[in-house]
Amino acid sequence: MIRVMVVEDQALVRGAISALLSLDRDIEVVAEAADGLEAIKHLSVVTPDIVLTDIEMPNMTGLELLEYIQKKEEQCHTVIMTTFSRSGYIRRSMDSGARGFVLKEAPSEYLISTLKKVICGQRVIDPELALTALDEKDPLSSKERKALRLASEGYKTAEIANTLFLSEGTVRNYLSDAIAKLNATNRIDAARIAQQKGWL
Repeated sequence: MIRVMVVEDQALVRGAISALLSLDRDIEVVAEAADGLEAIKHLSVVTPDIVLTDIEMPNMTGLELLEYIQKKEEQCHTVIMTTFSRSGYIRRSMDSGARGFVLKEAPSEYLISTLKKVICGQRVIDPELALTALDEKDPLSSKERKALRLASEGYKTAEIANTLFLSEGTVRNYLSDAIAKLNATNRIDAARIAQQKGWL
């Protein structure tokens, strides 16, 4: 039996995926979570074989959850499911140790097949998506990414500095570096470009 945790912020989608997986006699959904933070709480109680997670979620994204699982060396595999085939998402998922990457529009049979292949030690990422990911490398550092994400949410320099426990000068440097790396005109333009690429 493959024990799966489903992490997805939209309740209807989460419920539908869980119900679909539960129809397979080899899969048991042991937990559901609305974001990465809730998933981490579940990990202290249940031990899934696979964490099946969306990327774009409030509070903690799927990519941040992936990084947490890799850092904590949790004894479970991770599979990403998303609506977006952005090269940055795929690349960061692969770099963070994801064993599978599934687009939400893929047939249900493909998702179930992916989970079964992952539990057998295989990595399942569509070859075309993998090539797309290798074409473009994310130029942003993690600190530049965090500062840019907050800027895109309307935070001012001082607020970003307080949130990240940095000086305002350091934050300005991170944002300036991000703008330069992305050939953007300002922080909002830089955030837009990074968002489109899946780097934010």
